Amino acid sequence: SAAVTGFPEQQSISGLGSTYRTGELTASDAVGYYLDRIATCDSSGDLPINSIIEVNPDAAKIAARLDREAKKGNWRGPLHGIPILLKDNIDTGDRMQTTAGSIALLGSRAAHDAFIVARLREAGAVILGKANLSEWANFRGRRSISGWSSRGGLTRNPHDRTRTASGSSSGSAAAVAAGFAVAAIGTETDGSITSPANACGIVGLKPTVGSLSRTGIIPIAHSQDTAGPMTRSVEDAALLFAAMRGVDAADAATRASRRYDTTTIALSRDSLHGTRIGVARQLAGAEPKVLSQFERALTILRDQGAVLVEDVDLSACLTTHSTEPTVLLHEFKHDLNRYLAQRAHPRVRSMADLIEFNNKHAEQVLLYFGQERCIEAQACGSLRTTAYREALATNQLTRGAIHDVMTQHGIDAFVTPTGEPAHVIDTLNGDGSFSTIESTSPAAVAGVPHLTVPCGLVGHMPVGLSFFGRAWSEPLLLNLAYGFEQATQAIITPVW
Repeated sequence: SAAVTGFPEQQSISGLGSTYRTGELTASDAVGYYLDRIATCDSSGDLPINSIIEVNPDAAKIAARLDREAKKGNWRGPLHGIPILLKDNIDTGDRMQTTAGSIALLGSRAAHDAFIVARLREAGAVILGKANLSEWANFRGRRSISGWSSRGGLTRNPHDRTRTASGSSSGSAAAVAAGFAVAAIGTETDGSITSPANACGIVGLKPTVGSLSRTGIIPIAHSQDTAGPMTRSVEDAALLFAAMRGVDAADAATRASRRYDTTTIALSRDSLHGTRIGVARQLAGAEPKVLSQFERALTILRDQGAVLVEDVDLSACLTTHSTEPTVLLHEFKHDLNRYLAQRAHPRVRSMADLIEFNNKHAEQVLLYFGQERCIEAQACGSLRTTAYREALATNQLTRGAIHDVMTQHGIDAFVTPTGEPAHVIDTLNGDGSFSTIESTSPAAVAGVPHLTVPCGLVGHMPVGLSFFGRAWSEPLLLNLAYGFEQATQAIITPVW
């Protein structure tokens, strides 16, 4: 890079922070390096990665201010001066836009930072820019193309640019894998952090719903939505998760997050020793090469002292295939209408307005796929309807079912393959159904934490290992994944 020669491309939060403290580098150096790398590499070649939708015009100024603080000995903590990207459905009350990738929201800016963004800024993070995403967090059309948005275009996988970065936090995952920032923040309703993390060979944490505030995040559904860190290491995920946590008066679900014991999470290489890990084979799919990697991962878990519990029946946790869409569609209409009314956009203030806008701009917006989910959501009744309340009640049984199985077998956490390798992008037919692996939905519907960590390669593409378990068990899952990560060192850097 022209900005900083010799800058370590795949940098960690603690590693970069240590160079600040020794005076080897400054936050201004890091921001300059990453902005230069984005400008040079993100849009290069015939098949560009295209992960960044907008860079922060104030990033250099913010970094310089943090450097002045550091010179005076005022360190805010481990995130001081660390460049972080945000998915473009997370509000920033600055000169950047927040559009969920849709040209419908161009031209207006959020009035305030999202709660988690305010927490990151307080911790000293530099918001470097916004990452592209699957438009409206992949909940617009039935045959969507993950990583495509009408504003940002198509994000590609940096490991193989003919392949998907998956969705909906596509740009966040691709940017972290490509070394365009130290880390990024994504969001998930069902699979939108964990699936792109799997596809791009990084760590992704979907926390317990309510552990991180959703205020200022463009919603799909409040019963499943959450933000979460996307990083190159488990330690970085733990640091970001701790920094973003906090009780938000505007998001009642965060009150329960007081049950976390500490603000920091201590990680141990020996974390797997003596733990009981449930092998979730019912979720593992049937792809032989993925299953081969999974068996290798299980051997490593055993070698690290974990007791593997086989023959665990998760049938009671897999009963929501028909009810999950009902809940999401009802909440999408309700929650998006509420967000847009508060946003006070001049043209789009409701789901009905959005549908009308998309129809009027079909050549740009509906170029590859439609807006069936928006139309279905608009046709739904209120959250008082019997259909919604019954579906929600069914979904809410999933958390209890997971807890019951874990208690019955004395299990600390489950493991399963996160997903299959990223598939080849198909703009004609969309994503389709490419995987038999069911890793995301049980944890998503139950609102419990799900963490994926790189596991190895299938061919030339990365795949991940998932850990999930009880609500509020992020410290435990991060520790278990850290033990696995330290034993495998399976992070896979794209070859340029």
